[in-house]
Amino acid sequence: MAHVAFIGLGNMGLPMAQNLIKAGHQVTGVDLSTAAKDKLKASGGALADNAGAAAREADVIVTMLPSGKEVRALYLDAGGIVASAKKGALLIDSSTIDVESARAVAKAATEKGLLMVDAPVSGGVGGASAGTLTFMVGGSDAAFAKAKPFLDAMGKTIVHAGGDGNGQAAKICNNMILGISMIAVSEAFVLAEKLGLDPQKLFDISSKSSGQCWSMTSYCPVPGPVPASPANRDYQAGFTAAMMLKDLKLSQDAAKAAGAVTPLGADASSLYSRYVESGEAGRDFSGIIRFIRGGAA
Repeated sequence: MAHVAFIGLGNMGLPMAQNLIKAGHQVTGVDLSTAAKDKLKASGGALADNAGAAAREADVIVTMLPSGKEVRALYLDAGGIVASAKKGALLIDSSTIDVESARAVAKAATEKGLLMVDAPVSGGVGGASAGTLTFMVGGSDAAFAKAKPFLDAMGKTIVHAGGDGNGQAAKICNNMILGISMIAVSEAFVLAEKLGLDPQKLFDISSKSSGQCWSMTSYCPVPGPVPASPANRDYQAGFTAAMMLKDLKLSQDAAKAAGAVTPLGADASSLYSRYVESGEAGRDFSGIIRFIRGGAA
């Protein structure tokens, strides 16, 4: 059993922390939300007033934060995690952030003699609750080996993507594919409707042929073919449009920095930006089909 500090008990962080408790670890949580902290406490966790206090006592520190700005501040500011963590502590950042920030924080941690991995996730709130997340992990072999048992308690698929920041690189590339493919699937279903083709028939054909992809078979954006998809719940979010837009913007920032050409990624980012601006930021990202159907695209 390890003493784990978990900082960031949002929709993803809270169930991840609860799964660490189920695995037998002592978890101390930090969050601004009283409701989230109460839920962690009810699950058997402890609470700390701030990240520095939690970090000082922890063997493992896990963070799940909104952006690179918050990650840099939490880890690098005076009294932050890097300054407060005890010798031998393991740092795991599961936020989805820019590669540059991930590498800057890892460099500071390494200079302090700490092991760190960037370990963003895929799988949404359902995967976080079920403990079936996919972790894309960047860091040294030693850091990955030490982190893996804790990641195993929260996920099903754990992939070491390479050195510092490569977990973030993998997440950004993966979600660019996801954003583009959801638009493609949505456009196909809207076209099918216009042509008088029943959506179930299109699904039956495309899900077994060359149009098959995760956006089609696991997260179909029309009601009916995939009962578990948000389309059957008025697009109640498993992964919000705002979060998809954030990841697409990260992909475009990374592409610019790396000199990569990603025209479809750029178009997907533009389309999701307009969808979010239409008032649908909190809707599931698959709800983009309604935006496309309405002709606003």
